[in-house]
Amino acid sequence: MKRRDFVTLIGGAAIAWPLAAGAQQRAQRVPLIGFLHPGLSDGSSVTYAALIDGLREIGYVDGQTVKIEARWGQGKPDTMPPFARELVALKVEALIAVARPAIAAARAASHDVPIIALDLESDPVASGFAQNIAKPGQNLTGLFLDAPTLCGKWLQLIDEVVPRVSRIAVLWDSTTGPYQLDAIKAAARAKSVEVAVIEFHELKGLDTTLDGALKDRPQALVQLGSPLTNMAADQIVGASRKYGIPGISEFRSFSQSGGLMSYGPDLRHMFRRAAPYVSRILGGTKAADLPIERPTKFELVINLKAAKALGLSIPTTLLATADEVIE
Repeated sequence: MKRRDFVTLIGGAAIAWPLAAGAQQRAQRVPLIGFLHPGLSDGSSVTYAALIDGLREIGYVDGQTVKIEARWGQGKPDTMPPFARELVALKVEALIAVARPAIAAARAASHDVPIIALDLESDPVASGFAQNIAKPGQNLTGLFLDAPTLCGKWLQLIDEVVPRVSRIAVLWDSTTGPYQLDAIKAAARAKSVEVAVIEFHELKGLDTTLDGALKDRPQALVQLGSPLTNMAADQIVGASRKYGIPGISEFRSFSQSGGLMSYGPDLRHMFRRAAPYVSRILGGTKAADLPIERPTKFELVINLKAAKALGLSIPTTLLATADEVIE
């Protein structure tokens, strides 16, 4: 081989090698997805597992075809802003934000990163998260609950079980904003039902707050949606049982922990529905062009043991409509 040919060969290899290495790095790069939640991560979150399953079903396997960076607030909503900024700094290609504190923090951290919101507590338009439901028009889309409809359903269910209801207590996590609170007050006014608000914003001191409020013996306790309310199911059941007060929640954790009833979205189904949003965004669709969805699958759970302890009789017609009856 001539020296000139040898030099050319070596030089060509030197140029080709970094190009090949760069191509390999690009091929190995997987999309980075952020996940932001103000609640607890104890390794047993059925909703997070449902999200992972939903992504896997459409080809996004964590650690293989996609990488998920999750940040959990452990029950402290004030951790959301720094976590949101951290995820944006990592250059996530989409950010899944659960509940109002996480969504507000994500929106404050970036108006460019596509945000997929999963929320039971906010009106996306009134909150300024979206221009309208059909075409959000900003960097946020996802699933939002229609709270007024749900609040009316709760009062209807209480009416069927608790005779002559005229006074209820409402447990409200103030970090979720006024949307649900306004909705339950309006629904109660329509039925001439008096509302006493039990306000809290963190789990610390909740037992004392409940104890002080339930001493007045409201006829029922309605729990507005919040990750903190879901996490505190055992505490709320304990306080309700202590004063013999029937309660209803949108989270099945309440009825499974010994509370009377729960009626709300099937959260596993709702979290699975986030997966197609991720796929569309990674495929190039803008969040602004993806319509916001409402949860479509709801579940009613009734705890007969709790009803018996409260001296209440559940109508057979209501039992027949329940998705689950706990004996």
